[in-house]
Amino acid sequence: MAFKVAVVGATGAVGREILKTLVERDFPIKDVVALASPRSTGQEISFGDKRVLKVQNLEKFDFAGWDIGLFSPGASVSAIYAPRAAAAGCVVIDNTSHFRMEHDVPLVVPEVNPQALGKIRRGIIANPNCSTIQMVLALKPLHDRYKIKRVVVSTYQSVSGAGKEGMEELLLQSRRSLVHDQVVPQEFTKQIAFNVIPQIDKFMDDGATKEEWKMVVETKKILDPDIAVFATCVRVPVFIGHAESITVEFERPVTASEARDVLRHAPGIIVQDTREDGGFVTPLECAGEDATYISRIRKDPTVPHGLGFWCVADNLRKGAALNAVQIAETLVAQGYFKKAA
Repeated sequence: MAFKVAVVGATGAVGREILKTLVERDFPIKDVVALASPRSTGQEISFGDKRVLKVQNLEKFDFAGWDIGLFSPGASVSAIYAPRAAAAGCVVIDNTSHFRMEHDVPLVVPEVNPQALGKIRRGIIANPNCSTIQMVLALKPLHDRYKIKRVVVSTYQSVSGAGKEGMEELLLQSRRSLVHDQVVPQEFTKQIAFNVIPQIDKFMDDGATKEEWKMVVETKKILDPDIAVFATCVRVPVFIGHAESITVEFERPVTASEARDVLRHAPGIIVQDTREDGGFVTPLECAGEDATYISRIRKDPTVPHGLGFWCVADNLRKGAALNAVQIAETLVAQGYFKKAA
């Protein structure tokens, strides 16, 4: 069985990565279309080595007859066009934040909560935030074994999380800084080149940023509403790859050695943790990789059953495009399209 797939927001960093991932994973494609805003209409995008797609205008596109819509156009655009696509019978997998916390929209990481796909009510499935995806992927096997009480996470998030505009700003600011030219922030609230910014998204009334709030509420929805989460999210001058320092308090006793063994057998995770110089993975090394990497696993002696570890992943891959394609693959494996036929 092959499928007609529409990629919405195809000219963006995530959209391009989705097209690349569909090819690399040999997703069964009957037909594929690249959709974007009117200003991008007519652009050409590669789909594999031998095919070029001409971008079509999202505003004029008819989703009738299309099976899957992989959306990453921005929340305000998804708010309009995702329901239209779903109403036409196209199941939508949306990368934006718009639908994530709606009670009748599943929020899914396939290795963590594939059972949530049995509760599709509106024809829309939400892809979690990139920083949440890699964290819950690491937390899930530990939670199943030792039951998590509390998580404290500090993120070090690359500029690609702000799209290609964020990447371009880091490049431009770096060049200007090196020649002592004036730097004027556009995409970020302060200079990002040779700097770190402890703000991602807008501030909320309690002092948290919206990115931090997302990590809290999404983790509860995906994994367990009883887990307490405290997050600090920081933008760093790295092009691709998010890193997280995660400290976890469990209800049951666990050693670093036991946790290391559990994580080694978990899907989507690679443990690279040797207590020597360079015995860990950095964002630079994970760029272009599908896996979430875990390093620096050690006991936290400040609580009765605590551990800390370092977690890195390519935010454009597992944090967005790969997770969306894996959701589509899981729908196929679960027989969703046979039931819908």
